[in-house]
Amino acid sequence: MYASLKSITTWPPSRENARRFTLLLCTVSALGSLLSYSVSAPLSLGLLLINVAAAGCVWTQHRLSRKSIKFQPQELADRLLEVQENERHRLSRELHDDIGQLLTAAKLQSEWLKRRLPAEMQEHCSVLCETLEETLNKVRDVSAILNPRQLTSLGLEASLRAHLVKVLANTSVHWSLDCQQRLNGIPEEMAVAAFRITQEAVTNILRHAQAKNLLIRVQRLPQGLTLLISDDGLGFSPAANPGREGQRGMAGMAERIEQLGGTLNVTSEPGKGTQIEALFPWAPRALERASTNKVMR
Repeated sequence: MYASLKSITTWPPSRENARRFTLLLCTVSALGSLLSYSVSAPLSLGLLLINVAAAGCVWTQHRLSRKSIKFQPQELADRLLEVQENERHRLSRELHDDIGQLLTAAKLQSEWLKRRLPAEMQEHCSVLCETLEETLNKVRDVSAILNPRQLTSLGLEASLRAHLVKVLANTSVHWSLDCQQRLNGIPEEMAVAAFRITQEAVTNILRHAQAKNLLIRVQRLPQGLTLLISDDGLGFSPAANPGREGQRGMAGMAERIEQLGGTLNVTSEPGKGTQIEALFPWAPRALERASTNKVMR
């Protein structure tokens, strides 16, 4: 009994309960006023109309507020990923345009200074120039990772290959990119998702897996675009809920797949490597067109 009373008298009440309680009070007030008027009690018609109008306004606000805050999980996921991509693009522009230009100016100034310093200071100035050059290259690499501009101009296959060449150039990982069909005409959101998932997987391999071999395969199938990422690294135990278990990279992959209505399967065991399989389904119109063409053939 006390538990039920405690649950009813929880303070402060939620917005939904507050709206419902206000609507109930106004409704009771309007009904009471109507009853008083019907039995000829001393209540003016103007007060009755005001009460009825107040109840109607509160009821309308209640209905509108319910509609305005009712979002579908898919809409929230789409909006979240859209905001994330926009923020990545903004950071990429700031790194490339602002910080990149400042580092370039500092590098030119250091080279100018090097030509005018005495011989005993040349070595220190050379180290400074090399440090600025390395920092500028790192900033450009981060800018390219945040905003893969080559996806639009080069396409998914060439973008993946360029990323793998850059990231794995100075490592001991032997990698292979297998694209058995041409990947032209893939929707932009699908290409971005496949690229980001590959990015995250390669980053995890370099940080944790200690793998020697890496295979990435992209295929166009009738049901959709498939992405396979397989390595022979240390492996791990995939969590049922990656977000709660601290596997944020895997959680991000799952969110991108879910946004496009696809599926993600992660197979891994400690000491047995990792295999990631992602399926991005075609849009209904594209799938219907492919089925029609198959029947006609």
